[in-house]
Amino acid sequence: MMKVRVTQVRSQSRKTKKQKRTLQALGLRKIGDSREHIMNPAIKGMIDKVSFLVKVEELP
Repeated sequence: MMKVRVTQVRSQSRKTKKQKRTLQALGLRKIGDSREHIMNPAIKGMIDKVSFLVKVEELP
């Protein structure tokens, strides 16, 4: 399984409630926060919905 590091790079202010809840579900609260996740269809879908707010890096 592939692991990824998701980092919030843009603010969540002025975003929809759904986008804010998606960031919260990914474990991100403020700019600079990072979390590691195992890539699965649910995580990929969440990342796709807020891709303009986060940076994604593949981990070895």
